[in-house]
Amino acid sequence: MRTNSLIDPFGRRVDYLRLSVTDRCNFRCHYCMAEDMTFVPRQKLLSLEELYDVSAAFVDLGVRKIRLTGGEPLVRRDILKLVRALAKLPGLDELTMTTNGSYLRAMSQPLKEAGISRLNISIDSLQPERFKALTRFGSLEDVLAGIDSVLKANFDNTKLNSVIQAGVNDDEVVDLAQFAIARGLDISFIEEMPLGEITSHEREKTQITSKEIRQQLETIWNLVDSAETTGGPSRYARVVGEDSKIGFISPISNNFCGSCNRVRMTADGRLLLCLGNENSLDVRAIIRSFPGDMKRLKHEIIAAIERKPERHHFDPKQVDIVRFMNMTGG
Repeated sequence: MRTNSLIDPFGRRVDYLRLSVTDRCNFRCHYCMAEDMTFVPRQKLLSLEELYDVSAAFVDLGVRKIRLTGGEPLVRRDILKLVRALAKLPGLDELTMTTNGSYLRAMSQPLKEAGISRLNISIDSLQPERFKALTRFGSLEDVLAGIDSVLKANFDNTKLNSVIQAGVNDDEVVDLAQFAIARGLDISFIEEMPLGEITSHEREKTQITSKEIRQQLETIWNLVDSAETTGGPSRYARVVGEDSKIGFISPISNNFCGSCNRVRMTADGRLLLCLGNENSLDVRAIIRSFPGDMKRLKHEIIAAIERKPERHHFDPKQVDIVRFMNMTGG
């Protein structure tokens, strides 16, 4: 039975958990990771059983939606086993996943059968050579084949995610939107977040706002603001005459903190109370020191939510959060 206990100090109800199942990824997107990464030792990652127990505790406390993230969640061994178990949690309304799409050619149908209800697919370029440069190791052909596979599997409300950078891929905003609209998909354009020290570019110089992105789109389409939400930070606009909606995620220019209903669990068991703050709870220590003690685990989660900050304070000129996005969880 849900206890609906996860209310933060600012009256926001936390009902959405983003659960990172691994910090590893087959890509090295330059805004997300360093090219030569040091990953968490595998014994420090939460086991599938631990990931399930954490999820069960959150659902019992009122969480209605879990999104599986990474790294790339589909590189996690036995990920379908975890999906099947989570999909059966009483009270969980939606189990979704964010993926880079490279494994979806083979995994779309198994994921749907296992219980994933919706997919977010990251794609930042439709130009093969640029895509390769942005991801360092990625193949655009694999991702496009993965998207085709998702369409054939008839997932509902599939959404594409594109991180847009000035002078890097901002000339593809219209092309990416057209790609999504032509397939009846939604798409969200994301301002780059200053997470982790990188050497590939200066974030201050590549910053572009959601307003600037929208201005590009409005030279082609009529966009009408919508109150629709998928539980995340996107602010949506409907494309007049089309089935798609376009989202804008604006952590720099127009933060979404006032309606934040989310927390993140890193793959090594840190409960992050805010994307842009280091305040966290070491859940791994709790579940390994007191295995099976769900009452203690839920008590500690409730106490942590009472420390959730009001907002983040991102500044592209400096990096206050040293963890990379692959550890944070998308």
